[in-house]
Amino acid sequence: MCNEEYIALHREEDIRPLALRKAPEGVDMLWCLQQIEGWQLARRKLPRWAAVDGLWWPPRLSMEQCSSELTAEYKAEVAERVVADRDMMTDLTGGFGVDFCHLAPLFRRAEYVERQEVLCDVVRHNLPLLGIENTEVRMTPSGKDCSLIYIDPARRDDAGRKVYAIEDCTPDVAALQDELLRRATCVMVKLSPMLDITQALRTLHHVSEVHVVSVGGECKELLFVMQRDADAAPVYHCVNLGTSDEPFVCDGTRQPVATAVPREGQYLYEPNASIMKAGVQDMLAARHGLVKLHPKSNLFVADTRLELPARAFVISEVCDFSKQSLKRLRQEHPQANITLRNFPSTVNDLRRRLKMGEGGDTYIFATTLADGSHALLVCRKQ
Repeated sequence: MCNEEYIALHREEDIRPLALRKAPEGVDMLWCLQQIEGWQLARRKLPRWAAVDGLWWPPRLSMEQCSSELTAEYKAEVAERVVADRDMMTDLTGGFGVDFCHLAPLFRRAEYVERQEVLCDVVRHNLPLLGIENTEVRMTPSGKDCSLIYIDPARRDDAGRKVYAIEDCTPDVAALQDELLRRATCVMVKLSPMLDITQALRTLHHVSEVHVVSVGGECKELLFVMQRDADAAPVYHCVNLGTSDEPFVCDGTRQPVATAVPREGQYLYEPNASIMKAGVQDMLAARHGLVKLHPKSNLFVADTRLELPARAFVISEVCDFSKQSLKRLRQEHPQANITLRNFPSTVNDLRRRLKMGEGGDTYIFATTLADGSHALLVCRKQ
């Protein structure tokens, strides 16, 4: 039996019991297990790649760290819009090459750079199978000038611990940024969603756009677009891929938003994860005429139903914390989905206090109102 036959026979199986079996003659068991596990991960993260016969899959860590198809496609859309000259692009941190393979077709030439030889071998094998042409795979950069440099610094230190600050990642984009912008008219930097955006903008120069990229409501990555001639405040792009949420784009200028006491029958809006991460929820509110419940609660209300990049609810009751109110609430709603916003407790503690089960069609927001009082907003999801 050869490796390919073994992989085809077992690729739907759990690799843990497979690893305990004796390898058949002619089978490289470690390689086959890596390929089976990689393909299984790719089915969820890279479904179109998983459908291509003959691709090689890298070690698990590289599979976990690579971009998904959705986020890679989004980067390609950004590059197509912001990069005018499509002569050459360089990916300085190639990894498994997912971002590279989505960006490269936009350019006449593309350079993949990766320090790990095993990943270079994988990508060199995969490029023809994926139909990616006019590329060069290298372990060190050529140093040529190009239209776009893409860089995704490694976010682990020498001990394997996760790091988030730009200066702690490898390579240090803060130290390299002037040289990068001398070599390329546009530089795209992918960074951790845990990074503080305000601090990043103090560190990086000539940032023209900040993209906060979520998938299915979970913030996955930050993308900073740097351009040589950018000297104005950056434009924020907040996207929630894989959902019906429309992208929210704004210049980040702070806007005043009034506060109000919530009422039964109003619509309650909770902006999506990208908008909250970018800190531009007040801009969304000002644009659509929303009012907020408290400067720090990040919950907004309106009298009409609006199509917004936010979870939407109808308030059926505004409840205080008196014993009578809480008793009646638990009788009427034996179970509910509970969310805390700017509220001095935890979900588990509040659930025990309310003696309320989890789940159901009722949604309760525990929050602080503008006058400092605490309230429970009993809602139905829209």
